[in-house]
Amino acid sequence: MKTKKVILTIFICSILLIIYKSIYLKFHIAIPCIFYEITGYYCPGCGVTRMIFSILNLNFYQAFRFNPLVFIFMPFICLLLIDYFIKVLKNRKDYLFIKINNKIWYVLIFLTLLFGIIRNIPAFDYLIPTLIN
Repeated sequence: MKTKKVILTIFICSILLIIYKSIYLKFHIAIPCIFYEITGYYCPGCGVTRMIFSILNLNFYQAFRFNPLVFIFMPFICLLLIDYFIKVLKNRKDYLFIKINNKIWYVLIFLTLLFGIIRNIPAFDYLIPTLIN
């Protein structure tokens, strides 16, 4: 039963991503960053949607320019998700993301907050989401 749920979840997420990308490409309608809209500052996640679309188009440099932090974290996030889905499929209860040491979580949270602050300092304007022509 869990296998069906995992497959259904992956299928639904894939369909939603395809629909969103189609709408984005045809009408240039994107999900705005609420934090940026309210404050005028870039959050640590600004540029992630465009980064994912760039990765899907195999434009890795552009993906890095949209959000360097998440781009660097992406392989680790993918490994955690793969490990999670494999363990769900095998009906195991020892999911990896629960066993990650709290110190690692604190470091990741600190790096994310630091990135969010630094990318808004004018001297580090190369960290804002940038479209490369």
